[in-house]
Amino acid sequence: VAHCIINCKTGAYGANISICEDCGHTQIHYNSCRNRCCPMCQALPKEMWMDKRREDVLDAPYFHIVFTVPQELNPLIYSNQQLLYDTLYHSVSATINELTADTKHLGAKVGYICVLHTWGSEMNFHPHIHVILLGGGLTAKNQWRDKGKEFFLPVKVLSKLFQGKYLDELKILWEENKLQFHGSSVKYRNHYAFKELLNTCYEKDWIPHCKKTFNGAQSVINYLGKYTHRIAISNHRIIRMDENTVTYYVKDYREKGKWKEFTISGVEFIRRFLMHVPPKRFVRIRHYGLLCTRSKTKHLALCRNLLGCKQYLSRLKDMETPQILETLYDIKVTVCKCCGYHLGKTQQRIPLRI
Repeated sequence: VAHCIINCKTGAYGANISICEDCGHTQIHYNSCRNRCCPMCQALPKEMWMDKRREDVLDAPYFHIVFTVPQELNPLIYSNQQLLYDTLYHSVSATINELTADTKHLGAKVGYICVLHTWGSEMNFHPHIHVILLGGGLTAKNQWRDKGKEFFLPVKVLSKLFQGKYLDELKILWEENKLQFHGSSVKYRNHYAFKELLNTCYEKDWIPHCKKTFNGAQSVINYLGKYTHRIAISNHRIIRMDENTVTYYVKDYREKGKWKEFTISGVEFIRRFLMHVPPKRFVRIRHYGLLCTRSKTKHLALCRNLLGCKQYLSRLKDMETPQILETLYDIKVTVCKCCGYHLGKTQQRIPLRI
């Protein structure tokens, strides 16, 4: 990841060179690294992903829920990222599926998207899952059911069930010797220390945060992009840097989310950033229920018929990159900046090496 970010758009990954046949002007477009952690490579993938999701959105209530775990578990999670991130997904999905299937709350199969974030505002280690939950679903008789714009799951029940499912799976992993212990988590190899950790976590309240419903389908689409392709820190939050330190904006939640300046050493800044690189091939965005890739076409078509709502079509489907750039940002990469002549097929990729 560090290698990709350092070499992004420098020519290390080649370049597209276009020569105007009319005036001879040369345009060089250096290739990006396309790494999902690179701050310069998220804009276009985010827009394309959001555009594809337009076809999955229904004119129905949606809710945003955030599931987090006590900070006492952070050392253990960091030592077993692949395993305990998966456990976090399993616990969230099992909690939502169980409660929404209960006729006391909804009694229907819902759809939702889970996105893992591992950072806080200061780039500290803070694993949590954002859930975009469809506020209605299909019953066993394929009928649509929802509870309107009010959140239909009791937060206390949601909290206790999620807590129990996560800690139960954690105990099973420890008993099966599947956990690794490094750094400050080494002490949890001891049975009594691990049991004390579990007791501490059981005593705490795991309160999921639920936000209000969205205003219309387009706001759902925009909100999805805000969370799905976010990285630990974006360029606009960095205020200044020198040979030794980096200063960036952080949100102080103790003062109602007020933005403040925060300065750390350059080495610590890089350490914190790389701490949030996900495991190789780890899937951060996961779809469940009605939005599951294998069955969403059939389920969503049925939901639209029952709700009487239209299907939002993709704008960028079947477009090539130059067309997408022109549609989204009005950037015409195939037009000469000097004379306005269309470059056509004279564009070619030339690999460059540093």
